Amino acid sequence: MVGTHKTITRTGKHTLLEGKTVTDVKSAPPLFFRGNHPPSFAQFGSAVAQSWQPQSRRCHVTEADFKMACIQASDCSYRFVVLFFNCMLTFGSYFCFDMPSVLQDTFTGSNSDNCTSGGNGSAGAWRYGFDLSSKDNSSCRNCTDCLGMSQNNYNLLYAIYAWTNAVVVIAAGFLIDKLGNRVGVFLFSFLCVLGSSTFAAALFWRDTAAMFPLMLLGRLLFGSGNGSLTIVQNRITAYWFKDKELAMAFGITLCFSRLGSVLNFFLTQSFEDSYGACLCLLGFMSAVIVSVLDKWGVRQLGDEENLKTESKHLKITDIRHLPLQFWLVALSIMFFYNGVFPFMADASKFIYDKYGEKYSLNDRTSAYIAGAVYDVSMLISPFLGGMIDIFGKRGILAFMCALLTIPVFVILAFSMIHPLVATVMLGFTYSFAAASMWPTIPLVVSQATVGTAMGLTTSMQMIGIGISNLIVGQILGKKDEDATPAEKHEQLQKWKFVMIFLLANMLSCMATTFALNIVNKRRNGLLNISRKEKQRLLAERDEIFAGTSTTYEEDAEDRETDPLLPGARHRIN
Repeated sequence: MVGTHKTITRTGKHTLLEGKTVTDVKSAPPLFFRGNHPPSFAQFGSAVAQSWQPQSRRCHVTEADFKMACIQASDCSYRFVVLFFNCMLTFGSYFCFDMPSVLQDTFTGSNSDNCTSGGNGSAGAWRYGFDLSSKDNSSCRNCTDCLGMSQNNYNLLYAIYAWTNAVVVIAAGFLIDKLGNRVGVFLFSFLCVLGSSTFAAALFWRDTAAMFPLMLLGRLLFGSGNGSLTIVQNRITAYWFKDKELAMAFGITLCFSRLGSVLNFFLTQSFEDSYGACLCLLGFMSAVIVSVLDKWGVRQLGDEENLKTESKHLKITDIRHLPLQFWLVALSIMFFYNGVFPFMADASKFIYDKYGEKYSLNDRTSAYIAGAVYDVSMLISPFLGGMIDIFGKRGILAFMCALLTIPVFVILAFSMIHPLVATVMLGFTYSFAAASMWPTIPLVVSQATVGTAMGLTTSMQMIGIGISNLIVGQILGKKDEDATPAEKHEQLQKWKFVMIFLLANMLSCMATTFALNIVNKRRNGLLNISRKEKQRLLAERDEIFAGTSTTYEEDAEDRETDPLLPGARHRIN
């Protein structure tokens, strides 16, 4: 709009130059404005009213439309602005997610027998699932620091999050596909704020029967929001970056999420849980901004009606039409995350128990070493995404990630090598897995079903993580703070069995990614092609469609009624 000769171009079936959508405006003449500055709103509206009267109806221009017309959704900068606020949706929620891991000693530790708590004694707490035993715990700086949870109850905080996600995200993904992104971002970001606030408020009922149920309720609400919010986030990213920098955009999104996780490992020891709820509120504010940007952008690109039409045709029973490649990707994600997330839930405690004496590690240092997984992921994910966009090889990378993660759990289970070596290695493989697996989903399903597909994948992922957390809790059992050397050795053996269990998940992931590559090669090889190969295939496809345009147009209506059919409104990426 800046220059000596300005043109507002109207193409396609939709325009922003009036309050209501106008159709059939391809023949309308372009509007020219001369001078060094854009016209005023009054001048703009007057010029439109005088020069254009589509289908005998005068054009009505709103001031909001005039302002937004200056922002071109087709510009590269626009989609990256959308990406920034989209990334901020989950920054605070990922900070809150792993708070219990950093505070595990506080949650599971026991207060001294010499403490008096003013009426709520250890006997009362024991009845409600806590272990405020007489054994001293050096991590408790005063008589009210520790909560005395058993290992089972502590892991239940993660399990209920996972189980809630498993149930909610399928319906959430379908709801997002039917009602749109804006409903999803507001609803699920609000649930994140409500859940994190409830979890923090539970500490006001410390040493009472109400505290643990309130914590579970907070994690349940938080799980209902965070997993579903991630689906909306991925759906927005898939729309704006499909056929463009898709893997890099997913990598940047992961980078912001892991920044929240990293700050949690560094800062949570220093302040109270309520700050996590404040960061979730920041996510809610970002939801408002990204919903406005997404709405205007989709309208400018003329896709609003198309997306609504596709959503109307979508039915929950269409799940059965999802291709085999999708199900293999979903299984690969489930098995890989079964190894990573349960490990991260107990990582700081495991590192302190096994390596603390040899390497003189305290609780905080152990948390920092565990957080190296997210440090590495935060730093390299965007670059990995950009590299994958250029070279492709998503299926091969997914297999290599599983293969190279196996030595990580072998080191943790059977050696005394410094744990930082293993956590840094896991950070690299986790980053490659996230950048190669999740962006694969929009490639094997249509845009209209991305939310449903993401919901199914997240559900399977959370079912696996929930089961894994329960199994880890059962293996570890209850820890005795004043254990004898023989009992400490037995506890280390339990940690070894945990690492072997996580190793088994990685072996399963390796098997599913191997099968994914076989199926992909037999189908179309889409997952492993490079950008150069993709452009060549697109050019060949356009030539074929140009030569058979009549036949294709006759079949177009039938193809669009079923968005799950291969090639229906779906481009190679």
